[in-house]
Amino acid sequence: EVQLVESGGGLVQPGGSLRLSCAASGFTFRAYRMSWVRQAPGKGLEWVSVISSGGYSTSYADSVKGRFTISRDNDKNTLYLQMNCLKPEYSAVYYCARGNDGAPRGQGTQVTVSS
Repeated sequence: EVQLVESGGGLVQPGGSLRLSCAASGFTFRAYRMSWVRQAPGKGLEWVSVISSGGYSTSYADSVKGRFTISRDNDKNTLYLQMNCLKPEYSAVYYCARGNDGAPRGQGTQVTVSS
């Protein structure tokens, strides 16, 4: 059974930073691209970033480019998202997902950017 468990969310002031983690189990983590998606209140699912199975190739949504960094540790079966220079419009539930289609994904972790 695929399990993805996100952590690291919270309340942060504008301009602050957070590092999200996603612990994966139930599948061969190193064999899959992994991605982050988010959903703000009242809005649809928004793709944020993707990383190749080996971690050598990444891609970002224009809205977060230069502020977010996706990475992975295949020995620890863990995906990360370093988020810097956070803005209020980044407030959302952040999910990690296997592959790049938004599913399967975890239960999410809430990120709130507010003063």
